[in-house]
Amino acid sequence: LFDINVDGMTPQKLINPKALSAVIRDFFGRSQLSQFMDQTNPLAELTHKRRLSALGPGGLSRDRAGFEVRDVHPSHYGRICPIETPEGPNIGLISSMSTFARINEFGFIETPYRKVEKGRVTDQVDYLTGDREENFLVAQANATMDAKGHFTQEKVSVRYRGDFLEVEPQKVHYMDVSPKQLVSVAAGLIPFLEHDDANRALMGSNMQRQGVPLIVSESPLVGTGLEGKVARDSHAVVVSVDSGKVASVTADQIVVTKDGHMPEGRKKLKTDHEAGVHVYELRKFMRSNAGTCVNQKPIVKKGQHVKKGQVIADGPNTEKGELALGRNVLVAFMPWNGYNFEDAIMISEKVVKEDIYTSIHIDEFEIGARDTKLGPEEITRDIPNVSEEALRNLGPDGVVRVGAEVKPGDILVGKITPKSETELAPEERLLRAIFGEKAADVKDTSLTVPSGTYGIVMDVKVSSRHEVGAREKLTPTETKRQLKTITEDNKKKKDELTEQLTDSLSNILLGEKIPLDVVNAETGEIIIPANRKITKTLLRKLAVVYDHIEIDPSPIRNKIREIIASYEHKFAELELERERSMDRVESGDDIDPGIIKQVKVFIASKRKLSVGDKMAGRHGNKGVVARIVPEEDMPFLADGTPVEIVLNPLGVPSRMNVGQVLETHLGVAAKALGFKVATPVFDGISEKKIREYLNDAKKIDGFTWVQETGKARLYDGRTGDTFDQEVVVGYIYMLKLGHLVADKIHARAVGPYSLVTQQPLGGKAQYGGQRFGEMEVWALEAYGAAYTLQELLTVKSDDVQGRTRIYESIVKGDNSLEAGTPESFNVLIKEMQSLGLDV
Repeated sequence: LFDINVDGMTPQKLINPKALSAVIRDFFGRSQLSQFMDQTNPLAELTHKRRLSALGPGGLSRDRAGFEVRDVHPSHYGRICPIETPEGPNIGLISSMSTFARINEFGFIETPYRKVEKGRVTDQVDYLTGDREENFLVAQANATMDAKGHFTQEKVSVRYRGDFLEVEPQKVHYMDVSPKQLVSVAAGLIPFLEHDDANRALMGSNMQRQGVPLIVSESPLVGTGLEGKVARDSHAVVVSVDSGKVASVTADQIVVTKDGHMPEGRKKLKTDHEAGVHVYELRKFMRSNAGTCVNQKPIVKKGQHVKKGQVIADGPNTEKGELALGRNVLVAFMPWNGYNFEDAIMISEKVVKEDIYTSIHIDEFEIGARDTKLGPEEITRDIPNVSEEALRNLGPDGVVRVGAEVKPGDILVGKITPKSETELAPEERLLRAIFGEKAADVKDTSLTVPSGTYGIVMDVKVSSRHEVGAREKLTPTETKRQLKTITEDNKKKKDELTEQLTDSLSNILLGEKIPLDVVNAETGEIIIPANRKITKTLLRKLAVVYDHIEIDPSPIRNKIREIIASYEHKFAELELERERSMDRVESGDDIDPGIIKQVKVFIASKRKLSVGDKMAGRHGNKGVVARIVPEEDMPFLADGTPVEIVLNPLGVPSRMNVGQVLETHLGVAAKALGFKVATPVFDGISEKKIREYLNDAKKIDGFTWVQETGKARLYDGRTGDTFDQEVVVGYIYMLKLGHLVADKIHARAVGPYSLVTQQPLGGKAQYGGQRFGEMEVWALEAYGAAYTLQELLTVKSDDVQGRTRIYESIVKGDNSLEAGTPESFNVLIKEMQSLGLDV
């Protein structure tokens, strides 16, 4: 056999790292279930992490999954949400875990139930899987009980294998822990969910995940009580690790200490659990996966006492530690001049002026300079045939400056690529043959701003690699200088850590005597002789050789070892950091092979609410902004207050999402009385209570127009006349969704054509045209619009000569149509010929 040297054995020698990394890369890079996280808002992030899928490796495929697989099953109760699932081909195959569900060690989903013994509900909670629950009678969470936990009714409504029975309390085995255990987190955020039709509740829970973070977040007046929990569990907010007093607050850092005083004598603040110092770094204006803005801001003041677990900083879509996906707006349910036809929404100019629905979006653009066969590409300001005006925002290195305002077509990064011989015009080739090499043998391949992007450059990141032959290689002197800086920085950090270790040892050893020698195991030198009074100098010597000390077994040895052990990983981390930094200097930044230099540019744009943007409530009541009306033209209340948004009343009856009406009524009462309401799903406020609140609300100044019916008399803003009928007016929570008109608007002039059919490409990304399909052709045929049809199918599509001629004639001002043969006809002929038909 072969000899194995155990001492020289490394993991690389035992396994083949290439094969292992290929499997790992394949799993995380190509697996259907390894997905790019949806980070539009904190709820989207949380829901994506709790997603269940029947697709993917070892699962079903979309086309083979029948109705039974997709349908709701009795065993879903409390485990899989029956509401939250996508509309479309994936319906029922992708779902969400219910609020209290958990996955057990065997991979089955369990849900908690309270044990019932002899008609009395105990505090014992059992987690059951679907098959175990099958044989039990389970009472609902809202069954009435007395103080001791006995059921008060003679017959209790229970679930048994998908049926609902009425049985005696003695026969009940278990009881639900909460009314919301049936639904997922997103559905649990919809107030009055029990009054909404399931289809609309599905849309409501799916659309909440698309709400974009607004500049100013506002939590809902009518919530369900789950908002605070979601904000914490999604980690959007910063939570205090320990109790203490706020010592310092800045825009990007909060320091909490035990006594509220900043720690002394430290240049760089670090979290120190033992000393009770906690430093919280906040995330400022970072880009999320969805291009939305992630920004945290402190909500505590200097000197304030904070408890463990208290929210100390808000994140995106949160207010005071509560999830806040939209804004509370004053709504009227009424038609207005046909502008809210087909679910369209009409908003007041005030909403735009006051930036109520304004959001910040961050776009990321990148470009890399590669090493090509004809020589390396170069990132530079020196671009051929480009005016100085177009280069005004570029720095000397050819990269746009931070703070520059850019619009479509502006250059972000200047880049030139060597041209090949074949790309040169004949006259250029002649000149090159006569005069030799010229500077004009490069072409402009700069990164420009795509259409529809307006904003300000907020950050630029440049990374480059240093390899043999690359132009960006560091000089040996520069490499040496950088390595020296890294070593010095590391030594400083190591000295600081040694000093901290010395302090920790001083706390238990200073002034003491150890009955044994403390020896340096490497050199045999005695560091601290036995029975010598310990000074700080001796401890410092000990701390420097912390990993080589030897003491005979004794209680004091254990104490010293314990303290050193707590610092060992910190020293190891420092060493690892030093090695990584040195590697980076020697080999350059970690970027893809073949790329010499890579530049990323981040552009922030402020998007105000505009006509065409999609908005929605939490009840599946979605619509598109159709018109922004001047404030003075909006319908107004008896006290002169104009409403902020007008929704179509026809959106309610047939959709059966009455929750929005109840929310509107309760919203205005809550606004008037100055509180926020938590009305949990399936356990919400009664209609009677809402009436009482509305009666209380009309006694408040500024809300005298409120009536018990929830309706109010409205006046036309243009004429001052009263509208015939009273209108439902109140506060509703509306979200601005990620489908913004600015990202979707698109127009094409002369653009790219498909090689085979010679027809324009499709889609905004390809600068494509609009498809004129066969059904559209039938429509024009039915009208008898022959010439319109002819130009659509020839010169506007794939008649190559015809489109060139019509372009020329339009330029000359002569609009005559000379249609030729479409290229697709030639394709058909060639296809028939290839089948052996003589055409």
